[in-house]
Amino acid sequence: MKKKLLKWLGKSAVESGLIIPLAHNLIRGYLSLMRIEVIGEERMLSHLRGGGKAIAALWHQRILGVVSYAARFQDFRPSAMISGSRDGDLIARLVVRLNFRPVRGSSTRGGREALAAMVKSLREHPFAVHASDGPTGPRGVVKAGLIRMSQLSGAPIVPVFISFSRAWALGSWDRMLVPKPFSRIVVRWGDPIDVPADLEGQDFEDLRAKVEKSLREEQDRDDRRWGWKNLLLDGH
Repeated sequence: MKKKLLKWLGKSAVESGLIIPLAHNLIRGYLSLMRIEVIGEERMLSHLRGGGKAIAALWHQRILGVVSYAARFQDFRPSAMISGSRDGDLIARLVVRLNFRPVRGSSTRGGREALAAMVKSLREHPFAVHASDGPTGPRGVVKAGLIRMSQLSGAPIVPVFISFSRAWALGSWDRMLVPKPFSRIVVRWGDPIDVPADLEGQDFEDLRAKVEKSLREEQDRDDRRWGWKNLLLDGH
């Protein structure tokens, strides 16, 4: 009876829309225990305010650590690709609460339509946020969709590196990192990456691999500041 009651309460919370505000407030409250240091933000904000476009690219593993920081960019109404799965339904509601615009789909489910929607969004709005290896992985592998999105929209890729002084790694495919209480989080904006409009075939794959290598190495460099080694791929 107790299990049935808890299941019913959980289902009712989701259906009534109560779970998202509750989860959002809990995450924000928890992250308020952390000290966040941001590097290179002003250059990015100046670019967007000056009429420039950009695709912020981060690793899926690090998303939780910047839920509260994301509010800094809500005035630009960024688009974000969210999995078309049932779990993605809840994440999409949270994204809306952040004043972001969810675009549903992944490389395995509605990916072509979602990519077209993201490109269309970047024609009308200056900013998009994209998990380089998401929403389904493999972890640490830059998907071709990120490169294609930049190519078709003309918006440069701007890497965002998120590192934690102390964190737990969950058992999910991405080994999602949860910062420990009173830990430090560093958010570093990298240099923009332009993707030529005429890039195809092996040249396209070479650039994708080059971007992946650069994003992995720079993330690892930031992680080593805290004593982590290969945290992105090993997840521990």
